Amino acid sequence: MYEELSECKLCPHMCKVNRLQGQIGRCRAREKVKIALATLFYYEEPCISGKNGSGAVFFSNCNMKCKFCQNYEISWEGKGNEISVEQLANTFIDLMKKGANNINLVTPTIYICQIIEAIKIARKKGLNIPIVYNSNGYENVEMIKKLDGYIDVYLPDLKYYYDEIALKFSGVKHYFKYATQAIKEMYRQVGAPLLDENGIIKKGLIIRHLVLPNHIQNSINILKWIKANIDSNVYVSIMAQYFPCYYAKEIKELNRKLTLEEYKTIENFVYDINIQNGYMQELGEHEEEYVPNFNL
Repeated sequence: MYEELSECKLCPHMCKVNRLQGQIGRCRAREKVKIALATLFYYEEPCISGKNGSGAVFFSNCNMKCKFCQNYEISWEGKGNEISVEQLANTFIDLMKKGANNINLVTPTIYICQIIEAIKIARKKGLNIPIVYNSNGYENVEMIKKLDGYIDVYLPDLKYYYDEIALKFSGVKHYFKYATQAIKEMYRQVGAPLLDENGIIKKGLIIRHLVLPNHIQNSINILKWIKANIDSNVYVSIMAQYFPCYYAKEIKELNRKLTLEEYKTIENFVYDINIQNGYMQELGEHEEEYVPNFNL
């Protein structure tokens, strides 16, 4: 069923390990799905969370090692429990029954094969809400193609324009090339966002970007690429919530939150290039004020 796992090439690392025999690659995932949490989640973009919440499934392990990761216990340390594909399908159904607007697959890249099978099972059991693929963007485009017809909403990060900082901060090579290839394929599959009468997304692409301190030009170049290469109707979600977590505290250029000047530079640039759809988080004066407050 999972022949791709016998020589794993699910992501651009192309580790080629045999996960079916217990071998582990960069992400440290094995054959079985591992999840840390499945819950109604209210802190995504408004069109995803809404009033009812998003049915978030947080997958353990990750193919990126971001030194500023806020969920490092899950992504770096692999906190969570292994479950069967049948159990994953039942998790989707349970979240739907609780009233979730959608099933939100958080960091799903390394479990694509199992996720496809779980969606098939869940649909036979009555799953009829949108599936959100909430990704860090470091994707093998050939695997994204396999998701065609299974994913309704793509929510990828586009973190880095410059390869040197992608390698330095997240341990990945050629991030921009792989992420942009994947995003173009995601857009081909689902197009621009389609919202229902309550403002909840049913289908489409939303591109996220986290603004990093001392790297404003990186953000400007990312926004330029989106404007030049993706339909203007696509939503862009610009996140200003950065604060130094985990190893970032030891890195001088990342060991602080954004300044108001940095934030305003990006805010002004968004308006200058006329990005019309999406969200931009407001900048709090203190770390505890970094709560989602979206508006464009």
